[in-house]
Amino acid sequence: MKSVHSISILGCGWLGLPLAEQLVKKGFSIKGSVTKAEKLSVLKEKGIIPFQLELTDERIIGEKLPDFFHSDLLIINIPPGRRADVIYYHKAQLQQLIKALIESTIKQVLFISSSAVYPDLNRVVFETETEEPLKDSGKALLEVERLLWDQKKFTTTIIRFAGLIGPDRHPGKFLAGKQNIANGEAPVNLIHRDDCIALISEIIDQEAWGEIFNACADHHPSRNSFYTAAAKQLALELPSFAAEEGKFKIINSDKIKKRLKYSFKFPDPLISLSHLPTG
Repeated sequence: MKSVHSISILGCGWLGLPLAEQLVKKGFSIKGSVTKAEKLSVLKEKGIIPFQLELTDERIIGEKLPDFFHSDLLIINIPPGRRADVIYYHKAQLQQLIKALIESTIKQVLFISSSAVYPDLNRVVFETETEEPLKDSGKALLEVERLLWDQKKFTTTIIRFAGLIGPDRHPGKFLAGKQNIANGEAPVNLIHRDDCIALISEIIDQEAWGEIFNACADHHPSRNSFYTAAAKQLALELPSFAAEEGKFKIINSDKIKKRLKYSFKFPDPLISLSHLPTG
């Protein structure tokens, strides 16, 4: 018998909302959170039980909190904010969340993390890496991963997504018109939103709990070739890149593909460009 029937998604934004829609279609009871009241109606229209919640470093702001946390699985989809104290703040946010989880019915947690937890090591990187990240956002994520991983009240699976692309996030806009961009020959690490949603769904269906997974498209074109092609598709001014490779990393996703028997829908970011809306 499956262990997950009801799911709460903390953060129904660009990734969380279509994920919630997909899980509703599969028959799960889905609760979703947003921070703005005007977005509650969108959730309700899509068959998602809506909650307005905000996670701070001191408390969780919202009504009917016990109802939101009355589920089998919590998917945490709140990236660290862009702020000077991001390491302290994001860790404090999750400490408040863990307090609520300990008092809840949640048995499984799926934490949406990022490949930012890895520094540039000039090689392929795996889930077993021990080198600490250099950027504060990566440090914040790694701190939170460790907090969740150490809990005994629930089991955590961590999925470290590469850079996200998909509808309403066309990479052609990211670097268009910029000049002499560093690391032109460095490989990119990207993943399409459709693959993110499919991988999360498979983790739930196959009950892949207590795992750490990388998730990145199989192919890694250079920054120069990828972002030039992306800008060209949107008829934007092309970026120019410095020739040196510089520092880089290549995210390896063999573990998740083998564990879930999964093949990427968009294994090559260059080919995925043709599937992105240009409007």
